[in-house]
Amino acid sequence: MRNLLLVAAVALSTTGCGIIYKQPIYQGNLVREQAVGQLQVGQSKQQVNALLGTPSIPDPFHAQRWDYTATERTNRVGNTEVKNFTVFFENDLVTRWEGDFFATRDAQLAQDTVRQFGRNLPKDKKKQRGR
Repeated sequence: MRNLLLVAAVALSTTGCGIIYKQPIYQGNLVREQAVGQLQVGQSKQQVNALLGTPSIPDPFHAQRWDYTATERTNRVGNTEVKNFTVFFENDLVTRWEGDFFATRDAQLAQDTVRQFGRNLPKDKKKQRGR
């Protein structure tokens, strides 16, 4: 009985201290800085879709505005940082854009994922058997 109480006390104290690991969570569109650099006034919605992808929030009431939203939660407390990048259209052509985005997060996330979890695809074999 004492061992059980000791284990319960240790478990409760470690959860309260934030020792337990929380997985970082990234959601939404990770807009690339290179893609934003290629945006130009007068581009069509198709061109913007090719550069930035589909918008995070399709709004039927504001069809001339595309919102790209991304969130990032990395610390143990659960604080979330939100970035919004908005592209405005007039007659389906870009007029302006504004907002902020995680500029280098896409490349950094790709590197961190490989470092944390390894490659998800097997390495190519130089010699294939039977050929």
